[in-house]
This record gives sequence, structure tokens and C-alpha cells, in this order.
Amino acid sequence: MRELSTVAVARLFQANPLAISLLLIANRAWREIASSAMAYSLKAPGLYVGPGCRVIGGRHIFFGRDIFANRNLWLEAVTSYQSQHFSPAITIGDGVSFSDDVHISSIENIVIGGGVMMGSKIFISDHSHGAYKGDLQSRPEEPPSHRILGGGGPITIGDNVWIGDNSVILGPASIGRGAIVGANSVVRGIVPSNSIVAGSPARLIKVFNSRTGFWDRA
Repeated sequence: MRELSTVAVARLFQANPLAISLLLIANRAWREIASSAMAYSLKAPGLYVGPGCRVIGGRHIFFGRDIFANRNLWLEAVTSYQSQHFSPAITIGDGVSFSDDVHISSIENIVIGGGVMMGSKIFISDHSHGAYKGDLQSRPEEPPSHRILGGGGPITIGDNVWIGDNSVILGPASIGRGAIVGANSVVRGIVPSNSIVAGSPARLIKVFNSRTGFWDRA
């Protein structure tokens, strides 16, 4: 459990009226209790989940230690959809932090390395509704919710990656260790380690120079 330190409590009272401070402390205590129960159930030591978080398909999701999810994390390993059946796997490393409204959905395989930080309103998926290449493609007159799931591929996010707000990661994708994905980016394909990408579609902006210690323009 992440207990509030004396310093954190003091700052809370300094920044807020008494009643609001007490309410925030009580809410945090309740979230710690709920998080402990979920951590035990999911075999995720040190897990903290804020309000509105949901984990679906937990038997196919593997957690490291000390994962933090602020609000409304939607984590889903999809095992079936209409007549389709899948064997998904989502693996999350130690010390990963999720800000508000992150949605991760898998029918195949998604791996998130240790120390990854995600901003708000991020979508990560190794599939889509419909097939748009190959022999059996979806037709426009078919409602999207009725189309088969597929058309993606596995996703790997390396250690210490930072993903900015409102970004979309679509499989197949491989984001190398230490990379930064700028806000509002759409990523598919390979992002080199120790690089910065941004845009829709994301393109290489900078690369870290280990000799000089600077981020050089690509």
C-alpha cells in the first residue's frame, strides 16, 4: 500500500480547506483498501487503482510490482467476440504508471516494459474491428460492431518509455527502450530505442546521443 507521508498530508491541508482535506484522505484510504484486494486477486503486489478502473480477462493479464493507475484504466484481454475465440496475453512490467482514461485491448499479445509512463486518454490495441487487407475483407455495408476482430499484430513497449497524452498505438508495433512518444501521436511499426517520435503518423524527431548527452535532431 502507498501510504500518505506526513509531508504529503501537511501539504494537503495547506492547499485545501479542512473538510476537503479530510474527504481526500478518506477517499485515498478507501482506494488503498480496494487496491489491496485487487492486487491480491490479480497477483500484482503494490498495485494501486484509482476510481473507475476495470480489468477484464484478468487470467490473461500478468502484472509486475508497484503499478499505478490513476483513474478509468480499461484493461481488457479479449477471449471471445461473437463467434471468434482468442488466447490473448497482456504483460505489464514493474513500476508502470497510467494517468487517466487509458484503454488497452488485446486479442494477441501486448508487452509493456518496466518503468513505462503513460499520459491521459491513450489507446493501445493489437487489433481493429474488421479486416481491410488479405482475401476476406470487411464490407462497408456491414456495421463495424459486427465485423471480425483482427487486422493488427503484437505490440511491444520497451522499458522506460514515455507515451504522451491522446496517443494511439496500433499493432504491429515495437517501441524501443527509452523512447518518447509525443502527445497526439499515432504509432504503428518500429520506434527506435532512445528516440523521440511525434505526429500522425508518428515520425522520428530526435535521437539521444549517448556520447554528448544531448537529444539530436533526426
